[in-house]
Parts: sequence; C-alpha cells; structure tokens
Amino acid sequence: MIVTAYVRLEVRRALRDTGFVLLGMGMPVVMYLLFTNLGAADPAWRTASMVAMAAYGALGAALSTGTGVAEDKGTGWLRQLRVTPMTPRQVVAGRALTGSVVVLPAIGAVLAAGALVNGVRLEAWQWGAVALALWLGALPFTLLGMGNGYRLSAQTTGLVNVACNLVLSIVGGLWFPVELFPHWLRTVSELTPTHPFAEIGQSLAAGAAPGLAAAGVIAAWAGLFGAYAVLSYRRSAGTV
Repeated sequence: MIVTAYVRLEVRRALRDTGFVLLGMGMPVVMYLLFTNLGAADPAWRTASMVAMAAYGALGAALSTGTGVAEDKGTGWLRQLRVTPMTPRQVVAGRALTGSVVVLPAIGAVLAAGALVNGVRLEAWQWGAVALALWLGALPFTLLGMGNGYRLSAQTTGLVNVACNLVLSIVGGLWFPVELFPHWLRTVSELTPTHPFAEIGQSLAAGAAPGLAAAGVIAAWAGLFGAYAVLSYRRSAGTV
C-alpha cells in the first residue's frame, strides 16, 4: 500500500508541471510535422516517422524523470524516503511507474498529429498496439534517467540526459531512417535500445508481428538500466 501511495504522489507531482507536459508533447510533434512535410508526401514515411517521433517523445519524457530524481535528492526528499519501509527496489520501481505515466502525453500527441494532420490511417487495433508497445518500451529509458538522477547532481543530470537523448535518438534511427546509415553505423544502431523500440512500433503499424530479437534487446537493456538505477540509489545513500 505504501508503494501505491508513493506512485500516486509522484504522478501528481509530475503532471502538475504543465510546462513540462506541454513541452514534452510539443517538441516531438513539431519535429514530426517538419520532417514529414518537407517535399513530396509519402504515406509510408509519414507512418514510420510518426512512430519514430512518438518514440522520441517518449524517450525524452522518460529520461526527464531522472532530472526530477536529482532535484529530489537535492531537496532532501530521498532522505525522507529512506526512513520509510520501502526497499531500494520498491523506490526505484515506484518512480519507474511514475515515468511510465509521463510518457503517455508525448506518445498520444504525436499519434494524434499523424492521424489528424498527416492523414495516417491504421486499424483500431494497430493504434492501440503501437501506443501500448511504445508505452511499455519506454521503461528502459526511464530507468536510465533515474540512474543518472540518483548518481549525479541536478544540473549534471540534465546535461547527461540531454546527451543521452540526442545520441540514442540519432544513432537509434529515430530522426533519420537507418537505411541512410553506413553499414557499420547500422550495425551499431541495431544494438541500441532505441532502434528496436521504434522498430516494434513500426512493425505493428505495418500490420506485421514484431521480431523477438527486438524485444530481447529491449529486455536486456531494461535489466541493465534497472540494475544501474538500483545501484545508483544505494550509492546515493552516502550523499543525501
């Protein structure tokens, strides 16, 4: 019950920041409409880019959870959490669930722009499947941002998360199709968590079943980033 109460509290705190919510929705929408309306309209590209930009929005929102964690560390909120019965894993899991909520506005805004502005047409089940895949697939990035937040200062966390966002977005193929990459960079891209993240959603949008390899890569990164977040939380005990 205490973990549930903690999650409710953190969700209310996150969604109360309307500036953050609106910026998290607006940036990926603007980039999506810009990328897909320069030159001739290509329905296939508009659909694929819609999923990629929704993934980009979810990535940014998920990583930003870490900035809030770092700010909480600076204000002493994490010190208060340590006197509760919650274990480090429960605290990390609760904050990760909060991150899972804040990614939804960005995903929904880009999908809505695809349907209402760019005329993307999918079956009802495809819209739901794409949204669900992006929502679940954002978990590793929430854990990465949290790990940075527990380990670093608020200012440094913001800079590191921006760098992670740019590198993972570009190398993972969220901004540009990986088919444009040289062979070596395409190989690197396939090993990032962002490439399979978007690939699963794009497969569903195309009416195809996502590959198990992509899901395996995301699961592996989720495990790695989850361990990083827990270890960072434990290490912060000596600094907060």
